[in-house]
Amino acid sequence: MSALTAPAPPLGEAVASTKAMAMEARLRIPGGAGDEAVAGAAAAALSVFNEIDHSCTRFDTSSALMRANAAGRRYSRVPPECLAAIELAHAAYEATGGLFDPRVLGDLVRLGYDHSLRFSQGTVETRNLARRRAGLGPWRPRFRAGEVSIGEHPIDLGGIGKGLALRLAGESLRRAAIASFLLEAGGDCLCSGAAPAGGPWMIGVEDPVVEDPVVEKPAARQAFVAVLALSGLACATSSIRVRRWRAGGRPVHHLIDPRTGLPGGGRLAAVTVVERDPAWAEVWSKALFLAGPAEMARLCERRSIAALWVRQDGSLEMSRAMERHVCWRADTAARQDGDAAAPVGAGAAT
Repeated sequence: MSALTAPAPPLGEAVASTKAMAMEARLRIPGGAGDEAVAGAAAAALSVFNEIDHSCTRFDTSSALMRANAAGRRYSRVPPECLAAIELAHAAYEATGGLFDPRVLGDLVRLGYDHSLRFSQGTVETRNLARRRAGLGPWRPRFRAGEVSIGEHPIDLGGIGKGLALRLAGESLRRAAIASFLLEAGGDCLCSGAAPAGGPWMIGVEDPVVEDPVVEKPAARQAFVAVLALSGLACATSSIRVRRWRAGGRPVHHLIDPRTGLPGGGRLAAVTVVERDPAWAEVWSKALFLAGPAEMARLCERRSIAALWVRQDGSLEMSRAMERHVCWRADTAARQDGDAAAPVGAGAAT
């Protein structure tokens, strides 16, 4: 997702960023340019991403997460941010009936995603074969003061770590009395207060449909499928637009169905969820993606989840709860013809 806003007011914005978790986290604070207190608060908030990256990465065998994974059923001491991420992952596992299950690290490794793949540099291929496996059974991690016992199967905290980082960074900014800000990390956003020109923040939901030899792609597409108007809310997207590759000659992606060990979602391309908490927006965007279109629609209605989803054929659908957040959506027929109008009231993507 990208933020779409009008030009900044005369006082200007404070803008800061950091690179962590194989992405860039960016912060915008209206009217904060040149204010040393604001700059300090921004730096403190963004440092959360580096802390969580350091302790929760799966690409460093010395990280707290990987030490806990190696310990298996034995207790392992982990720092507070890693413990919080694991506790949140277990709460998400229970709330989603196991659709969100971080015990897919072994599946990602079997597909060749055992190191940071260079998705931005063109087609990525691994020799690994995608194979269905049996279910993993219930996940029952154990917790005691500062320690955790993961269990038999190693876990991946990538997505939920990002959501937790957004949550904690937002809390840090509010403690510093910063009421209005936009925090964006890897396409997920936390929107607080008013945008530079007043009113809610305009968030563009990017079109996830990309070239694929097994998917028929419309001849022309818009950059965005919808624009959301958000204040005091977060949004997260689970998508196959970037983290996709070929394993053993078959197209695969990183959103693994814990029930099979294979990429899930059927013919979905992306799911976007709006929630007050960015961590739970991340949880539900992934869980709904793995549920598939039919079950996702039922879950959204039963739980009043604000969700928008795009199928691989380019069609766009949304739940009733999402409709109040959408201020513009691409007309499906016009979008496929390449004639859709630009988002009303939106400026350049930033």
